[in-house]
Amino acid sequence: MTPNELNRYHSLYEQHLTNLKLQGKRPATIDAYSRAVRRITRHFDCCPDTLTTDQLKQYFASLIQTHSWSTIKLDRNGLQFFYRYTLNKQWQWLNIVKPPRTQTLPDVMTPNQVAQLISHTHQLRYQVFFLTLYSMGLRLGEGLNLTVNDIDAQTMQASCTQW
Repeated sequence: MTPNELNRYHSLYEQHLTNLKLQGKRPATIDAYSRAVRRITRHFDCCPDTLTTDQLKQYFASLIQTHSWSTIKLDRNGLQFFYRYTLNKQWQWLNIVKPPRTQTLPDVMTPNQVAQLISHTHQLRYQVFFLTLYSMGLRLGEGLNLTVNDIDAQTMQASCTQW
C-alpha cells in the first residue's frame, strides 16, 4: 500500500473499532470483526473500501480452502459490519458466500438413561412427571400443560385434543 492508502486504511480501521464499540459489541466480537478487516487488507494489500464484488468472491473462495466455516462466517459478518457501519455501503453477502446448512439430530435418551434419570429423582411426583413425559412422547411444555381432564377415564390414556 502507498502511504496515502495506509493512512486511509488506518483512519477507516479506527472508525471501524469505534463503530463496534458504539454498537455494544463484546470484546471477542470486536477482536474477530477487526481481524476480518486486517486479514482481507493483508490478502489484497490494499484498503478494503476499494474491493470489488469479484475480489470478495475470490477472497472467500480462497478462505474456504484454508479456514473453518465458523471463521468464514465471522469474517463475512465482520466485513459486512465494516461495509455497513464504516463505509455506509450495502452488500448482498449471500451472493458472495453462504455457509452450508447443517442439520443436527436432537439428543435422544436411551431407555437406560431414562431409567437412570427417573430412579435418581428423589420426589415421587417428579418421577411420575418424567415417566409420563417419556411414555407419552410429550414435550416439556405439553407435559406442563397436561391436566387430569386430558386423561380419558375409560381407557386411562391421554387425549391429544389440545396438542
